[in-house]
Amino acid sequence: QVQLVESGGGLVQAGGSLRLSCAASRSIFSFSSMAWYRQAPGKQRELVARITALSGTYYADSVKGRFTISRDNARNTVDLQMNSLKPEDTAVYYCAAVTIVNTDWGQGTQVTVSS
Repeated sequence: QVQLVESGGGLVQAGGSLRLSCAASRSIFSFSSMAWYRQAPGKQRELVARITALSGTYYADSVKGRFTISRDNARNTVDLQMNSLKPEDTAVYYCAAVTIVNTDWGQGTQVTVSS
C-alpha cells in the first residue's frame, strides 16, 4: 500500500492554469501506472490522465491538448499541469497508484474554475 497526498488545487478563472502534484510515500516505479481522476458533483469519477512506468501517457478527450501528466521517479511525485481551464473542469481531483490487482487513492484536491 502507498499513501498519496495531492496538492495544488484551488480557485481559478476560466482560461487560467493550475498545477496539481501527488506525493507518494514510497517508490512509484513499481506501479504499472499512476493516474489522475476527477469527480464532479453528481457525476461518476472519471479518468483524466494516466502515465505508465515507462512514461507512456493517455488523456481523456476532454482534456487532450490542455493537460499534461508527468512523473518524477526520483522524487516519487506525479504532476498534472492544467492549462486553458474551463468551468466544466471543476471537480475533486484524485491521484491513483495502479497495479494489476489494486488501486490506491489519495484524499483528493478541489479544483474550481469560475466563468
